[in-house]
Amino acid sequence: MKRPFEIDRRAAIAGATLLTAAGSLTAHAQDKPVIDSSTVLIVVDVQNDFCPGGRLAVGKGDEVVPVINAMAKRFQNVVLTQDWHPEGHSSFATSHPGKKPFELIQMPYGPQVLWPDHCTWDSAGAEFHEGLDIAHAQTIVRKGYRREVDSYSGFMEADRKTATGLGGYLKERGIARAVVVGLATDFCVNWTAQDAAKNGLQTFVVEEGCRAIDLGGSLAKAWTDMAALGVKKISVADLPA
Repeated sequence: MKRPFEIDRRAAIAGATLLTAAGSLTAHAQDKPVIDSSTVLIVVDVQNDFCPGGRLAVGKGDEVVPVINAMAKRFQNVVLTQDWHPEGHSSFATSHPGKKPFELIQMPYGPQVLWPDHCTWDSAGAEFHEGLDIAHAQTIVRKGYRREVDSYSGFMEADRKTATGLGGYLKERGIARAVVVGLATDFCVNWTAQDAAKNGLQTFVVEEGCRAIDLGGSLAKAWTDMAALGVKKISVADLPA
């Protein structure tokens, strides 16, 4: 007969084993997104200037368009980000005499890669790729429109102080998880995914829905940095039908 409050060791061990197994299943489940009313697809900068023929073309950047179009049909919530620079933006190499595109300089907010002029206001290059077909997208977040600071992330400008408002928008909509795709993996997708995670969202990046620039190992570093914040790299096959 058991004494009052006596612990059955075998039962306790069995229970612990079940809890461990349940925890493993939960952790495994979190490696793949749930697509419901609390999930948003963030489509980053699928614009003409980042596609072949554009002024800052990402290799095979147009290949993400049909992938994203097909994915987007599964999502109730879709947000697009759009690079939107004034002429003479401080991130343009042409704004710094003697400097060339892809050189690195120091700005008041930190290191800045200098880019070819791209995605300037009301230009054809700033328009979304003509093949992008996501009519049910609810919001477009424009970024990089302040002349003195760049903005890779859809959530926060490069000074890491100025919010775009996307975080608040998603919070008020009750969004708990984000799936991120677009251009380019190692810059605007990377920064957007990291900031999504920092905003408390369970965050996933679909590899086939992105293409990279890869400057000096920037792609490998981007995946490492995203993983450090809990961002999961997944494939289209990992999305629920």
